[in-house]
Amino acid sequence: MSRMKGPAIFLAQFAGDQAPFDSLPAITHWAGNLGYKGVQIPSWDSRLIDLKKAAESLAYCDELKGICAENGVEITELSTHLQGQLVAVHPAYDTLFDGFAPLEVHGNAQARQTWAVNQLLLAARASKNLGLTAHVTFSGALLWHTVYPWPQRPEGLVETGFKELAIRWTPILNAFDDAGVDLCYEIHPGEDLHDGITFERFLEATGNHPRCHILYDPSHFVLQQLDYLQFIDIYHERIKMFHVKDAEFIPNGRSGVYGGYQSWVDRPGRFRSLGDGQIDFNGIFSRFAKYGFEGWPVLEWECCLKHPEDGAAEGAPFIERHIIRTTEKAFDDFAGSEMNEARNRIILGLN
Repeated sequence: MSRMKGPAIFLAQFAGDQAPFDSLPAITHWAGNLGYKGVQIPSWDSRLIDLKKAAESLAYCDELKGICAENGVEITELSTHLQGQLVAVHPAYDTLFDGFAPLEVHGNAQARQTWAVNQLLLAARASKNLGLTAHVTFSGALLWHTVYPWPQRPEGLVETGFKELAIRWTPILNAFDDAGVDLCYEIHPGEDLHDGITFERFLEATGNHPRCHILYDPSHFVLQQLDYLQFIDIYHERIKMFHVKDAEFIPNGRSGVYGGYQSWVDRPGRFRSLGDGQIDFNGIFSRFAKYGFEGWPVLEWECCLKHPEDGAAEGAPFIERHIIRTTEKAFDDFAGSEMNEARNRIILGLN
């Protein structure tokens, strides 16, 4: 029997100031009516959750779960993508990433990092209070500006970068371990953890931390031209979360992987609504069925063409069609026979 849950939807791209996207009761009612059974909540959006209160109050967490249950959904995970980004920021990006943090820490990189770490610690406790088992974040980046190096990277630079990244994240991983929650890094360009090799470097630097895991999103692998099916074969034991997002890569004579600083609609690699891109979701869901993935397939909508509400409406049935109810018997069991050691020895010519 399949242990995959779903379908679910990440609310970050839908939350807004207009109904039904401006409060948890309204947006979960909208999601439930579309056929979703779970919602992934961005912890930075105060319209949907008070993270500090969730970390401190079981009663408040019960209230949040009750609101969701009334609308036919449950909370799948919390997200700290924005806060996690701020755990490790190269100074070149300070001004850009200040927008992810409160005004009082703008222009103060150390204060901003301290705030971000505290947000992750709150998220660990909030996840525990909500009865969740996984959480998604970004790793941040100290090395990204050297991803295509010129001049060449100095000897030892990469090792130093991942050592520092692990120093910053290990106390957070320990907090998630104390909470009984897996911390899943979304493998994503712009982060130091952007492919399998960089995840391996980080995992090794953390001493193979038992709570260091992966959120799998194939769209980011299409844009890198990485084999997203083989990735599951290699890392399935560490994949605890799944964003269902489509993408396409159509190179041309003027632009390729790097995109030429163009807007999303004009890039060779761009995100699409489910079914509109190139990703082999039959292959992906088959791999997850093979390896017994027990998490939620969560729609993340980031299409550069289609209206988000249309993408959301199409997403629930798309995911539901792809979830595989695994078989409990082999197709040729009807032709099998009972265990008989003596007969087996005869067949093998051992008697």
